[in-house]
Amino acid sequence: MKATYDTDIVAWANEQAALLRSGQLSQLDIEHIADEVEDVGKSEQRELANRMAVLLAHLLKWQAQPERRGKSWQGTLREQRRMIDRRLMKTPSLKNSLADPEWLQDAWSDARAKAFEETSIEDFPEVCPWSIDQIRDPDFYPG
Repeated sequence: MKATYDTDIVAWANEQAALLRSGQLSQLDIEHIADEVEDVGKSEQRELANRMAVLLAHLLKWQAQPERRGKSWQGTLREQRRMIDRRLMKTPSLKNSLADPEWLQDAWSDARAKAFEETSIEDFPEVCPWSIDQIRDPDFYPG
């Protein structure tokens, strides 16, 4: 019995891989394969956006709460920057996202929400005050 995309995606993926390897291209579920390939790219974009939002949230908290600055926050900032750089090295086309003002605004909105949840501070700027170069700079700490 053939697995279907909707009932058992793991079995379906294994069957599709076997069909590809055996050259049985006419039996492939092309539409769903195309969807899955697109999802791989979207997953990479989500990973970058999530990392950026965490980085921005910590930069906001760093700026807004100087009395709480410490090694732990510095470590988080370093880690997020390192992981963003790693994503960009492994997937260079993601650099296009960094140049997209709408993408940055989405990450900023997520960061503001995260920072608010963790601090209850409401008056964070509506627009990111830092450039991408500053955000990614390992020596940049606002305030």
